[in-house]
Amino acid sequence: MARSDFKFFHSLRVRWAEVDMQAIVFNGHYLTYFDVAFTEYWRATGLPNAMEQAADGKEMFARKATIEYMAPARFDDVLDIGVRCAGIGRSSIRFLVEIHLGDQHLISGELSYVYADTAVRKGVAIPGRWREIINALETIKPEDLSTQTR
Repeated sequence: MARSDFKFFHSLRVRWAEVDMQAIVFNGHYLTYFDVAFTEYWRATGLPNAMEQAADGKEMFARKATIEYMAPARFDDVLDIGVRCAGIGRSSIRFLVEIHLGDQHLISGELSYVYADTAVRKGVAIPGRWREIINALETIKPEDLSTQTR
């Protein structure tokens, strides 16, 4: 995917505790980077955060996380992490994430969530207002997954 496909980026610097003896980021930390960038993306939308969702009895449960490595990040690199919503279903939402070091594309990934009632842990409809806000934020409009069947 082109870097220009992402409107939202969050930058962070690789810390010493995140690297191995060769000063390369441990694989597991990339998912943490995804989570940090996704949290900042969500904050930028102005939509209810995890605590506000929980108070309402609903939350976004992680359903799937994938990661593809092209090149490593190293100690003290300043990374740009792009996040964009790729699709919204009835109760599911899918995000694409990429990590860049300058013009070099290092990592690609995908995060899928299900918006669910916390008491019964069953998917509920994503509010229409969320769709409007996310669509307004994105350069490439998210795919409407609500019409697809499994």
